[in-house]
Amino acid sequence: MAEMRVAMVSGANRGIGLAIARELARRGCRVSLGVRRPDALPASLRALDPAHVHAHRYEARDPAAGDAWVAAAMARFGRIDILVNNAGIAPQVTLEAGRDEDLDALLDVNVKAPFRLLRAAFPHLKASGRGRVVNVASLSGKRVLGLNAGYQMAKHAVIALNHAVRRAGWEHGIRATALCPGFVNTDMAVGHDGIDPATVTQPEDLATLCGMIVDLPNSAAVAELLVNWRHEPLM
Repeated sequence: MAEMRVAMVSGANRGIGLAIARELARRGCRVSLGVRRPDALPASLRALDPAHVHAHRYEARDPAAGDAWVAAAMARFGRIDILVNNAGIAPQVTLEAGRDEDLDALLDVNVKAPFRLLRAAFPHLKASGRGRVVNVASLSGKRVLGLNAGYQMAKHAVIALNHAVRRAGWEHGIRATALCPGFVNTDMAVGHDGIDPATVTQPEDLATLCGMIVDLPNSAAVAELLVNWRHEPLM
């Protein structure tokens, strides 16, 4: 019987990350959850088999956080097969407004933290032979519609990071996908005028897609997956 795969999911305490963690557990993965408060996991995660769940304090802006979490996941489960870079923030940093501190935070959390996690986990993903990486990006990494230039810059960088992972990991069986949604029914989308949460993409929709991606064989890699709740020209 094949050993259960181990998936690391950042920002797993709510929204997209929570839905992905639940879906990967449903698909038979053991899950290591990177969260700010491991003692305050949602009930749906606490209800999982404790032998298959590991929660670790993960503060994305801490340069040492990625190495520490990867080491803890390896100590608990002995392997890493899947890494989902989901943790992210979206303060407004436009060309006419926004603080340098907010731009620094955007780049720290949305770009540098995933890079550090990937660098720490890369040897273990290579050892898996079919390592899977899902970088939760955004349609804002594929086109520019709004005025949040800082967020758009960061998500374009995530797309580049995803392709760097594909290039560096391909011969070792690592397959990376940039998951690029538009508006999703999460806290981050609340407050946008004219957005009905019931009509936009749901976290569970993205979790289903993520589960399908990581289950694909090495011969069927998806580099980017664009997901939208409305029609818009993208090319």
